[in-house]
Amino acid sequence: MSFSELLGNVGLFGAAVMCCLAALSVFSVGVIVDKQRRFRSASRHSQMFKPVFKKFLHGGEVQELIEAVQKHPNSHVAQVVSAGIHEYDGVRQKGGDPVESLELVTSALRDSRAETLIQLKRGLGFLATIGSTAPFIGLFGTVVGIINAFRGIAATGSGGMAAVSGGIAEALVATALGIFVAIPAVVAFNIFTGKLENFQVEMNRASSQLVNCLFKIPAVMESEVRVPVAKVAGAAYAAR
Repeated sequence: MSFSELLGNVGLFGAAVMCCLAALSVFSVGVIVDKQRRFRSASRHSQMFKPVFKKFLHGGEVQELIEAVQKHPNSHVAQVVSAGIHEYDGVRQKGGDPVESLELVTSALRDSRAETLIQLKRGLGFLATIGSTAPFIGLFGTVVGIINAFRGIAATGSGGMAAVSGGIAEALVATALGIFVAIPAVVAFNIFTGKLENFQVEMNRASSQLVNCLFKIPAVMESEVRVPVAKVAGAAYAAR
């Protein structure tokens, strides 16, 4: 049976199932290509941003880090660092105590990580849905094909191959198409989920490093100031 003959034997429900699977396949490929492009861009920009961030951690300027953040807007690490450093710099420019802004910076980093993850996860839910439902849609097409095969038997009054071949071919094509749509979606979803876990680890590490860099040195300076003051107070009390 040729492909044109197969299409001629496909019923209305079978054609609807195949069209649905074809649309899901096109949509799945579009999501995979888009996520691959976005993840590749995020990784590339993050690799370009990390040297500037490391330089800042070892005594670099805040303004230089802010400029680097603006140059790499697609970097997930830069987005998180941007939220924390802008919060810290805003408090400093207003004349407030930067040390007391620890809670504000921590909250900004936490919110930025959550928002960045939401952006990176966008579209993965559709891949998971397609990967889990496409085989069942194909199975529905299989059932419809078998029903058409029995209709052929009922119409001809015999069970020869000529009567059932169209329905069976329709059932097998629907099954194969459902599996064909599901496999790439499941594989891509697992790969992107693994990359997301790596991105999350990188954002958590950058957040911790930024907080330690911004607030560890002032804390040491405060402790060094308080110790001499305590010693002077103790000496004055002893003199009394």
